[in-house]
Amino acid sequence: MADKLIIVESPAKANTIKKFLGGNIKVVASMGHIRDLPKSKLGVNVENDFEPEYINIRGKGDLIKSLKKEAKKAKKIYLATDPDREGEAIAWHLANILKEETDKITRVTFNEITKSAVKKAIQEPREIDANLVDAQQARRVLDRIVGYKISPLLWKKVRRGLSAGRVQSVAVKLIVDREEEIEKFIPEEYWNIYANLQEKETKKQFEAKFYGKDGKKQKIHNKEQVDEILKEIEKAKYIVQEVKRGEKKRTPAPPFTTSTMQQEASRKLGFTLKKTMSIAQGLYEGVKIPEKGAVGLITYMRTDSTRISEEARLAAKTHIVSTYGENYYENRYYRTKKDSQDAHEGIRPTYSELEPDSIKDSLTKDQYKLYQLIYNRFMASQMAAAVYNTMSVTINANDYNFKANGQSIKFKGFMTLYVEGIDGKEKEKEGMLPELKEKQELKLEKINPKQSFTEPPPRYTEASLVKALEERGIGRPSTYSPTITTILERRYIEKEQKQLIPTELGKIVNKLLTENFTDVINIEFTAKIEDEFDEIAEGKEEWKKMLRVFYTPFEKELEKVEKELEHIELVEEVSDTPCEKCGRMMVYKYGRYGKFLACPGYPECKNAKPIIETIDIPCPKCGATVQVRKTKRKRNYYICENNPEKCDYISWNKPKKGEKWDPEEAKEIEKETKKVSQKKTNKKTTSKRKQTKKK
Repeated sequence: MADKLIIVESPAKANTIKKFLGGNIKVVASMGHIRDLPKSKLGVNVENDFEPEYINIRGKGDLIKSLKKEAKKAKKIYLATDPDREGEAIAWHLANILKEETDKITRVTFNEITKSAVKKAIQEPREIDANLVDAQQARRVLDRIVGYKISPLLWKKVRRGLSAGRVQSVAVKLIVDREEEIEKFIPEEYWNIYANLQEKETKKQFEAKFYGKDGKKQKIHNKEQVDEILKEIEKAKYIVQEVKRGEKKRTPAPPFTTSTMQQEASRKLGFTLKKTMSIAQGLYEGVKIPEKGAVGLITYMRTDSTRISEEARLAAKTHIVSTYGENYYENRYYRTKKDSQDAHEGIRPTYSELEPDSIKDSLTKDQYKLYQLIYNRFMASQMAAAVYNTMSVTINANDYNFKANGQSIKFKGFMTLYVEGIDGKEKEKEGMLPELKEKQELKLEKINPKQSFTEPPPRYTEASLVKALEERGIGRPSTYSPTITTILERRYIEKEQKQLIPTELGKIVNKLLTENFTDVINIEFTAKIEDEFDEIAEGKEEWKKMLRVFYTPFEKELEKVEKELEHIELVEEVSDTPCEKCGRMMVYKYGRYGKFLACPGYPECKNAKPIIETIDIPCPKCGATVQVRKTKRKRNYYICENNPEKCDYISWNKPKKGEKWDPEEAKEIEKETKKVSQKKTNKKTTSKRKQTKKK
């Protein structure tokens, strides 16, 4: 019989905690949530002041029996689920399941799974925080109401299986709005003039860019202006007017928050949000390391704080000074933004002495990459600034001005270890200019006018969408990954390379929702609701009162939209492909696997067929048409239309004219597509067996 029972969410976390605790203590896992709202119905009693109708999650019956059995044996029960609202709610549900043992139950939290943190938490237990639970319930119930009340309208007007959501629909709106900006964008012409100049004594060359006339900046819009300027400076002498020398400091980025970790892992490692969070969860819960057992390598990974504990700060100082030297260390404090939940620290390694390379053999390839990113980012955040020598030069050619800038590293500081990635910006060019003096004449080697056109705003990537959602106050650290995963799975958006592009289905759903639910599917409302959840968590607002205020106008809007949509039929997009069976022009439909062609004469004519995408480059092996297909993981591959009967060409990469084809690549693609086929076959076989048993 255990004196103490500790309940956590996962077996990995349980294994890591066990090794810290001696004595008669048992650690078990709840395997995440054990109770939730039912999937088959709304599960919220709107008439009874929004009372949630929680049920035990299907398949967890045996686990619940086991937890009750262990709870009866224990003298004290510690609910040690994650230190956030979701974790608090899981603890609350566990307490309800184990209500017969209420007098034994207490709550403990720790931001990192280390011996000192776990032991300290057990010595300082507390009550379950009702405010945090209420904030989670408010989010769960409100999102259930929005989703379950609006989604049926999409089923009626578009197709079954679609869903609407307070945050996911706003995320889709951002992507659709950006696509519309790109489509409407009209490029504008502009020109730059570059002068390749030489310093006469050293013969060193450098490039200066046209700035303007008489010290005033001038934009060049067309070739006529270029020709006029070139004519004016045709025989001009290039004289150095001004030389400015100085120093520039670059400070390190703060420790990771959930958002910045997701963005940087996307930029530098090419990880999806879902993959990043899954790997981070494993690093937090514990990894087996020889002679140490299971070790939690990072602090809790769902946080929007950059605060760091004094203990961690001291450990970082010791490591930096011993590894790089005293001049590389700087004690830094980072200001946490106003509306962040500052209960946790930023994401950092739990043990500074566990350098990534020292435990590389204990980690998977992806775990190593993410751990190294987190480790280096944290250490760099406590290091000295990088220092650059800078030089800025203004050069006159008659009345016209050219400018050139140069810089070189004087002291690398934190950049010895880590440099933050940048979205959509050119990296700063390094390299000093030659030693130049005022009134010095330079030799013109070449004048180079260059035509350019303004570009539309870039499409969102997973990283830049997270940044946009965070900047607008939409969602919180725990919601970014599931939100983007959901809209990809629903096929409202698709990914090409890293870019997120709305599908036709996404555009239709977005139009329907934004035109009819303007008070719910908008950025300002969604951000305001997040603030209200925060106020509930702080005990400043009552959660059911917040739902009452929301629901009354929402119900009226819902009734109005239902009536209006009864008389509206969405016009189906007609293709230029005739139906082979009845001659009608086929229409575009949207199914589980995306867009396809179907006969509008259904149910009389049930003809349907996939849309085959092709490219204008012939098969490099036989010259036939190449088709673009997708694996179940939505990865594109290219295959000859004659495959497999006459030609075996298949490749991950888009073929190029004259390209040599690597037949080894075919094995990998065929293996992935066969796996999918085998899974489908297995499902059919299992289904037939079940039917046979029933008979």
